[in-house]
Amino acid sequence: MRKYIKVFKEITIKDIPEVGGKNASLGEMYNKLTSQGIKVPDGFVTTSYAFWTFLKENNLTNKLKELLGNLDRNTYSNLNSIGAQARELILKGKFSEKLLVQIKKAYKELSGKSNIDVAVRSSATAEDLPDASFAGQHETFLNIKGEDALLDAVKKCFASLYTNRAIKYREEKGFKHSEVALSVGVQKMVRSDKGCSGVGFTIDPESGFEDVMLFSGVWGLGENIVQGTVNPDDFYVFKPTLKQGYFPLIQKKIGDKDKIMIYDKSNGHDSIINIDTPKEKQEAFVLNDDEVIKLSQWALIIETHYKKPMDIEWAKDGITNQLFIIQARPETVHHSKNKSILIEYKLTEKGKILTTGNAVGTKISVGRAKLLTSTKDADKLLPGDIIVTDTISPDWDPILKKSGGIITNKGGRTSHAAIVSRELGVSAIVGCNNATKTIKNGELITLNCAEGKIGYIYEGKLSYEEKAIDFSNIPLPKTEAKLILADPDKAFQLSYYPNSGVGLLRMEFIITHSVKVHPMALVEFNKVKDKKTKATIEELTKSYKNKEDYFIDKLSQGIATIAAAFYPKEVIVRLSDFKTNEYANLIGGEFFEPKEENPMLGFRGAARYYSKSYINGFKLECEALKKVRNEMGLTNVKVMVPFCRTLEEGKKVIKIMKDNGLKQGDKGLEIYVMIEIPSNVILAEEFAEIFDGFSIGSNDLTQLTLGVDRDSQLMATLFDENDAATKKMIAMAIEKANRSKTKIGLCGQAPSDFPEFASFLVEKGINSISFNPDALLQGIDNINKAESKLVSV
Repeated sequence: MRKYIKVFKEITIKDIPEVGGKNASLGEMYNKLTSQGIKVPDGFVTTSYAFWTFLKENNLTNKLKELLGNLDRNTYSNLNSIGAQARELILKGKFSEKLLVQIKKAYKELSGKSNIDVAVRSSATAEDLPDASFAGQHETFLNIKGEDALLDAVKKCFASLYTNRAIKYREEKGFKHSEVALSVGVQKMVRSDKGCSGVGFTIDPESGFEDVMLFSGVWGLGENIVQGTVNPDDFYVFKPTLKQGYFPLIQKKIGDKDKIMIYDKSNGHDSIINIDTPKEKQEAFVLNDDEVIKLSQWALIIETHYKKPMDIEWAKDGITNQLFIIQARPETVHHSKNKSILIEYKLTEKGKILTTGNAVGTKISVGRAKLLTSTKDADKLLPGDIIVTDTISPDWDPILKKSGGIITNKGGRTSHAAIVSRELGVSAIVGCNNATKTIKNGELITLNCAEGKIGYIYEGKLSYEEKAIDFSNIPLPKTEAKLILADPDKAFQLSYYPNSGVGLLRMEFIITHSVKVHPMALVEFNKVKDKKTKATIEELTKSYKNKEDYFIDKLSQGIATIAAAFYPKEVIVRLSDFKTNEYANLIGGEFFEPKEENPMLGFRGAARYYSKSYINGFKLECEALKKVRNEMGLTNVKVMVPFCRTLEEGKKVIKIMKDNGLKQGDKGLEIYVMIEIPSNVILAEEFAEIFDGFSIGSNDLTQLTLGVDRDSQLMATLFDENDAATKKMIAMAIEKANRSKTKIGLCGQAPSDFPEFASFLVEKGINSISFNPDALLQGIDNINKAESKLVSV
């Protein structure tokens, strides 16, 4: 006997035809995953049979079919009218006595002694399939209480099967309207209005990188995050070491969260409003680290159960402080993409930056900016125009496909605008804050999402390159081809390139762009005398009780993001190698750095780490690396000491590292040294007794071999890595490394620029060569050709 109502404990994922994708997933989790500790609020659903019967009893089946038959499928010019008429037909319909009784009975059984608040959600029977998300197409009603309010919400959900956006979506996806039913889920309400809520992806939604999870959260009800009304907090967790029992919260970013959606008590406690967020809440993360890890563990269980990447909704009850999973559906954008083929975009000229935000996707688009305040302005949008607006809600969906790009003031990577733009393949930059003020209506702009997580909007039309790369046709050589990296935001995307890991991670980029503050200005804050500088540091570190923790947190997150992207391949992190003039440019740096005539040969590298004036700053670097390896479990991180002039210096640095929890050999920790000073080459075998590996820094070694300042324009013609003397030094280093069975690599541009230089290195028996990302593929080709010649000889 077919049912009008099913409770969650009767539902599994096999019931999609009867209860829709959302409700089937809720039943599946309630029945099969709560035993593993996941909390899913209980509930019941109206079935597709109830919906079909409702249409039949109100003589709506043929009326709706005829109405939709009149839809203009070329321009959709009458979509608004058709949608409104369809919804009106359903809203005027009446529930049968049998359905009324069963809905009331199910609600009473769910409520117990007194009526409870429930969430009422739509679930289409073709929804959340592998290639269709139906994101935001149908309605949800929160904080519904009482039989009459519930019945009204159920009928509105039925009607929402014919929202304009849902009609258009089904047309584009090829679903027949007459074959899609609407099931309504009624679920106990989580009081996230007094707590927080958000979404999560068990895959990076931008790059499709499958080893991380992204969770986003806001204070109050979750509609703000879905609609992109506020910029949320973001948390990234690394799956492989989470499975090993580590605490791999590799990155977290605080959002402004300037609004909180709550229930409006002045209106019968049955509607919702947005209020301003108190400053202390804006400056606090919505979840503590333990809660993020708990959500991550639950998400891992869900992904393992469904055997596919998942899109999850979560909520925290502010009364009980308990976390809940309130939805889980398949991720629909990246699961079926061919990861071996990459379309690479690159600007070929510079321009004036108008604003920046969160990049969605990796494309570059050029078009005319069209400032729109609502969907009522849709007729102003011409094909290829770039929409510039405050925020994007599901109502915008029918017009988004016509656009050449989307720019919003508000919203994060998990907002509706971001989700739909990915699905449509439209470039988007969200959360710009000031886009509608800095971009003029009608002006030509360039939207650039090809620079990592930050998206840039430029004035005018900038030229760019677009090329397809098939990685499956690029074999890796025997000589390891590694990357030189600095920017964590590009790591996930670059991990798809053929590579053997990261041969040089430049810590300086992370310190400059993420930390920004001189480490000693945090350790000895009282020595910073300038009031403005002190105020800047106070503002940056306001979320931390201890200013030193700010440095450790920011640096460890940058390193961990890159290490996670390439795990389990080795990632060699070079300790900070700023020169004194570069250190002085950091915030507060002027109070701690000496002025030198020749910083290139001065107080840099290993000499700093044991110096009284910097040793406490170096301890922070060690703490960050220790956190990455020991707390997050990223033991693929190796450490490299730069500019180590003497054997004694090497021993001192290794001892200080040990004293700060980085013991050579512990959990496989290897410590490398840069071969960039003639003394390193001359005493290579002795250095091999101290260090686990070598990396030739060809720039400094050339500079010091030839006596040429590599920063001098006057001497630029004499600076040549191909010089016979430099090559002899490199050859000696490789020979001595091989003799002592010490791993040796080289970081530099020459092996990609000059095939003969790559051949020289391969012939001498180097173990690895590291390239900048834009030179990697050419470098691999040069190595492959060199190895082929060697074999033929």
